[in-house]
Amino acid sequence: MTTPATLAATAAATAANATITAANAAIAGARRGGAGPRGEDPASLVTTVAALEPALRQLRQAWQAGRPDYAQRRDDLQRLRAALKRRLPDMADSIAADFGHRSRDESLLADGMTVLAGIDHLLRHLRGWMKPRRVGPGWRLWPARAQVRHVPLGVVGVIAPWNYPVNLALIPLATAIAAGNHVFLKPSEHTPRTTRFLQELLAEVFPASRVAVADGGTDLAGAFAALPFDHLVFTGSTAVGRKVMAAAAANLTPLTLELGGKSPLVLCADYPIERAAARLATGKWFNAGQTCIAPDYVLVVGRGRREALVQALRAQVAARYGGLGGEAPDYSRIVNDAQFDRLQGWLDEARARGCEVLPLAAGHDRARRLFAPALVLDPPEDLALMREEIFGPILPVLSVDSLQQAIDFVNARPRPLALYPFSHDRGQVEAILRSTVAGGVTVNDALLHFAAENLPFGGVGASGMGAYHGRAGFDAMTKALPVLWQARRSASDLLRPPYPRIRRMIDLLVR
Repeated sequence: MTTPATLAATAAATAANATITAANAAIAGARRGGAGPRGEDPASLVTTVAALEPALRQLRQAWQAGRPDYAQRRDDLQRLRAALKRRLPDMADSIAADFGHRSRDESLLADGMTVLAGIDHLLRHLRGWMKPRRVGPGWRLWPARAQVRHVPLGVVGVIAPWNYPVNLALIPLATAIAAGNHVFLKPSEHTPRTTRFLQELLAEVFPASRVAVADGGTDLAGAFAALPFDHLVFTGSTAVGRKVMAAAAANLTPLTLELGGKSPLVLCADYPIERAAARLATGKWFNAGQTCIAPDYVLVVGRGRREALVQALRAQVAARYGGLGGEAPDYSRIVNDAQFDRLQGWLDEARARGCEVLPLAAGHDRARRLFAPALVLDPPEDLALMREEIFGPILPVLSVDSLQQAIDFVNARPRPLALYPFSHDRGQVEAILRSTVAGGVTVNDALLHFAAENLPFGGVGASGMGAYHGRAGFDAMTKALPVLWQARRSASDLLRPPYPRIRRMIDLLVR
């Protein structure tokens, strides 16, 4: 019997499918020849909440009909790499347009080089990772054989942020493809031009049966997180991460959450100030501080060293950017007015509370969303910039009397995504590593552990859960399937009642 509810559901599904079909046609028409890879429809574009479930269903049905083998995965990765490399200038232009201005070189390094290097790593190791791994089942199960196979999960969802909109979309996407999955990507609504670039790039590489892209605001993002994915990767703030986790819980969707937090840099008394300032300046002001693993505050061990660090940082900003009143081509802008106003409000609060606030360059300009680097010296712990992740070019600098005081300060706060010990004394570094827990560590530098493909990247506690990059991502987006092969004849055939007749065998097994 046809009911009004049935008619409504049918109409919604028809409209959703029409949305996908129209979007696909629009992308296809924009591409040369209007045909997808191997003549298939190009990667789907979804712009409404109603179209999300039909798009996911299409991806899952295609995956179930034919799981990608090694040749398919390798071909997909190679075509993705080639397409991105060819379109790097378009990528940099799109990101710069979204930010108002973003250093072209920083885009090429952070969103170009990292993705290409990540794909190269996947291609180099994929065959070995896919091979079943033989393990010993133990003498009690002799003569059985055992192995672990990494099998794909199905459809992986990826929710990407705005700060590195290509890197943090394509690295998890490429990893999911390498793992044999299909992918549904939701880029950030705050970088619409880059989202358009990603849509066109992925439509050039993937058919609609393998990759879909969702483009929309917070309502669509919330519905996206609630879809019954086989795995979901989210990169963003801790507050939004909680909402994503709650939405995914209804389907028991496995999650990889990379959430950020307040990443400390501990500057020990033995480390040279000038070198520390140079490396800290790169880590903090790359992308104008809009980096989830940027040093969020500095703990300077030894009260007499803070002023020297302040002067060295001032010199670094002058040498790198000069005055910011001109074009400032190497200094990125804040992504939107809301983020600029948030940062400005935190500086205003610090000044109102009597903190010493030191701008390090002239040219601060809201009209251009150019937020000049600034230091805040020894702020109280209840300030917003000491409670929340800064995600901008403001750097609190605090003096502590001892390394133990620095360790206690770090441990009194939620576990950070990154930790940066600066010391040439191995004993002091080991003391920090033994006494703290963080998502990742770079010793005597900043940010670089993210680029090491053999290191897992992820948070812990409030800074996230799970990890990806390289093998860690491949493992996260596959199921480690245990397989036990029993022999034609086995001692286990004897393990059945009546038990008194095999009591000696049981006694041997339980020793």
